[in-house]
Amino acid sequence: MAKFELKLPKMGESVAEATVTNWLKEVGDTIEMDEPVVEIATDKVDSEVPSEVEGVLVEKLFEADEVVQVGQTIAIIEIDGDSSDAASDETSQEEPAEADQNEEVSTAEEAEQFVNSAKETTAAPAISNDGDRFYSPLVKNIAQQEGIAQEELDKIEGTGLEGRVTKDDILKYVETRKSGKAPASASKPEPTKAPEKTAAAPVSVNGEDEVIEMTRMGKMISKHMMASVETSAHVQSFIEVDVTAIWKWRERIKNDFQKREGEKLTFTPIFMEAVAKAIRDFPMINISVDADKIIKRKNINLGMAAALPDGNLIVPVIKNADQLNLVGMAKAVNDLATRARQGKLKPDDTQGGTYTVTNVGTFGSVMGTPIINQPQVGILALGAIRKVPAVIETPDGDFIGIRHKMFLSHSYDHRVVNGALGGQFVQRVAQYLEAWDVDRQV
Repeated sequence: MAKFELKLPKMGESVAEATVTNWLKEVGDTIEMDEPVVEIATDKVDSEVPSEVEGVLVEKLFEADEVVQVGQTIAIIEIDGDSSDAASDETSQEEPAEADQNEEVSTAEEAEQFVNSAKETTAAPAISNDGDRFYSPLVKNIAQQEGIAQEELDKIEGTGLEGRVTKDDILKYVETRKSGKAPASASKPEPTKAPEKTAAAPVSVNGEDEVIEMTRMGKMISKHMMASVETSAHVQSFIEVDVTAIWKWRERIKNDFQKREGEKLTFTPIFMEAVAKAIRDFPMINISVDADKIIKRKNINLGMAAALPDGNLIVPVIKNADQLNLVGMAKAVNDLATRARQGKLKPDDTQGGTYTVTNVGTFGSVMGTPIINQPQVGILALGAIRKVPAVIETPDGDFIGIRHKMFLSHSYDHRVVNGALGGQFVQRVAQYLEAWDVDRQV
């Protein structure tokens, strides 16, 4: 019998690790090819890891709630056929009689050695953000590759915001360590710690209160939001937009569009198209920050916040949004929204976003001040479309009329996006919407 290592597969751009949430198979269970073995979760998406072979599960190398790195072995499956080990094949061919005589003993020893070997490949400690410091995926990957343990990483003096360890910090530490010199952090008994935060007062609970445990996704969203607030200097710009032309145009063509394309035409793809055009005009909105460096993104990948059945939000990404026409944008929006509601998004569907749009108007909000989706530097909130009285300017004079209007709220990172750029960008989005061609064909 041969042994197969089931590894955590690559799950998309920038996904370096996942958390084991639930084993679907137990040791001794028979597994079919492509049958799910274990459920995992990244920072956004729950997924399943299927088996690539048929066999019997003989060892689970991780328990629920443990973190697994991409490429690590998570389980051992016993399969029919010869062992893939070349040395074992040669030995069995040269000495078949001896192998037959010791088959039962050698199989047991081989299985034990195989499992121990697989465990060694997963022994590199995972780096967590459970302490006082936040580590980026890049820093954690470098630490894993260089064999830097959590305790050692925690002692590296960071030059980033609030003492955060940057890529340059850890690379300098690795270079110093390889040169044989004592790293600066190791030469000191303990690095100077920032003043400890005042502990939150305990919450009093009486017999009538209900204590509800936060969901796993809720905990991750909480950490993600807190990390964003601590990282970016949030500033907002607001602008009111007259979308009367868009409203009337959509009302006129939406039924024909659905009959022809088999897709509903909502306002979201129209707004996404305007945002993509504005980003092309102001490419310095399409950036991220790495320590003291700015990364200008080539592709315009728009994140689209979508509500899940449990009330949480997820942000699937429309890749190369500026290259889609309105039909393509509508299909992409509808596909991602549908799969988000059904829980069928793949990890890669939520990766690689460069700018995010969230529709707070869905919940009746007139405007909002959204938190930036790191490592991006901007996010746009779409308010509810309302009928309001407005002053209409004409060559014959001004008059009061009923118009469809909405607010756009642009949150941006004031470390790298100044007020002029942040304001001009959202103004450009508004200009594209207000200049809508009512005779446009799709």
